[in-house]
Amino acid sequence: MRGKFGDLKLKFLKRFIKSLPFIRRVVQVYLRRQRAIGSLQEKLRYAKSWSYKRTEFSNYYYALTPRNRKDLAFLISHICHEPLQNVEEYFSEIENDNLVKDILNTFRDKNPELRDSTMEIGRRIGWYAFIRIRKPKFVVETGVHHGVGALVINSALRRNRHEGYPGAYLGTDISPTSGELLVHPFNEKSSIVIDDSIATLKSLVTTIDLFINDSDHSAEYEAAEYSSIEQKLSMDAMILGDNSHASDSLRRFSEKTKRNFIFFKEEPANHFYSGAGIGISFKL
Repeated sequence: MRGKFGDLKLKFLKRFIKSLPFIRRVVQVYLRRQRAIGSLQEKLRYAKSWSYKRTEFSNYYYALTPRNRKDLAFLISHICHEPLQNVEEYFSEIENDNLVKDILNTFRDKNPELRDSTMEIGRRIGWYAFIRIRKPKFVVETGVHHGVGALVINSALRRNRHEGYPGAYLGTDISPTSGELLVHPFNEKSSIVIDDSIATLKSLVTTIDLFINDSDHSAEYEAAEYSSIEQKLSMDAMILGDNSHASDSLRRFSEKTKRNFIFFKEEPANHFYSGAGIGISFKL
């Protein structure tokens, strides 16, 4: 009996040893799964909270995390050869613009479905800083939507004009309701064309100093916009792509036209969305 019991123990031990790789794999899968889920817990918490709020369904409003904001400031400082302190002052300038904040908050307050929205401008602080530094004479934005970007752009142009640097804005969109945030005093020297953006771009006779793509987010349409403006760009024109987190159209265009390309990835603060970014195409 003792011999049989010993044989059974030995057989069980052999089977156990053979099963060790499988057991290790099961434990590994479990631990990896727990780690992955744990890394998403904060985002899931924000997502659950967001789903109960009356807030925007897309084109989210949020601020950047402090670290991400600083990264963007360093990036702009490097590209524009502008002191970091100046870039950060421009960030603060738009973030603390009471006229802009009043327009955004009034828009939220008159739309009950947005009552829980935090009207922050995210990566658009980068748009603002580029305009304040580079002083473009003509800015074109495709895809105006409500006009958050248009408001930010024209706030920068307005300050530039007060400092003696003329600048005008053209926005394009296919929706007749686009641009409702672009109100006095930010709608001076600005216009919005309700039409297909490519048709509008092809008809332009004015040289473009800063072009911002934020319209149809298919890679093909985005690429067609860049092709439409290629011969209309000034010598030191800059292009900002708002879809560069999902499309390589601006990078491809930059490579073809011998332009520099850098991508900045957003890190939204207190939000489930992973963020978009800014594709930056420029010549030194």
